[in-house]
Amino acid sequence: MALILNLETSTQVCSVCLSRGSEIIAWKEDFEGKNHAKLLTIFIEEVLKESGIKAEELDAIAVSKGPGSYTGLRIGVSTAKGLAFALSIPLISVNTLKMLAAGYLLEYETLREKENLLLIPMIDARRMEVYSAIYNTKLEECRKVEAEIIDEKTYSDLIEKNRLIIMGDGADKCSDYLKNPNISIASDFFVSAKYMAQLSSEKYEKKNFEDVAYFEPFYLKDFVAIIPKKSIL
Repeated sequence: MALILNLETSTQVCSVCLSRGSEIIAWKEDFEGKNHAKLLTIFIEEVLKESGIKAEELDAIAVSKGPGSYTGLRIGVSTAKGLAFALSIPLISVNTLKMLAAGYLLEYETLREKENLLLIPMIDARRMEVYSAIYNTKLEECRKVEAEIIDEKTYSDLIEKNRLIIMGDGADKCSDYLKNPNISIASDFFVSAKYMAQLSSEKYEKKNFEDVAYFEPFYLKDFVAIIPKKSIL
């Protein structure tokens, strides 16, 4: 099985995990946010040192491709591409929202047996907007990734026949609007490079690799720079 270094920087979490197949060998992560540039390379070095693995022994580099934080994605992808190029090994990308859903199923295995259950991973996108997608318990995409505004009517077409579980750092925005017994909100469940392991391993086995030279993150929306008010003439 492939030895893969997994990097997650698409949200407030900076997370690094070394895995072989679905087995987690070592990991480091920080949930404080805005520390990606400072911590990512440190975590990579610590994970390799802790496991006794040399960078030259890696079979692939996997990175969260988004959607998510523009800055976090840029840092993670540039680091992953640099490592893949320097080591001449494949680059693998993992959808951040699918990673969230996969992680939730790993933590709560019995949910795989439930019928009419939909997983809605959700990432904060400022104000009342979130990035979200919908998956079933087989991790099949039931609705593609979208940027959406949360209100009282959100998912009203789904709750009559399905139970919904919403997770991620954007889930808390649903608490005041989505009050239904068929909706569970796990606002304390976040992404982690640990949840990439199985997905990146499956992609490695299928040789589903990215072009190191041309791969770009999935930003979903164009980046818009905000000029501080004090800088406006």
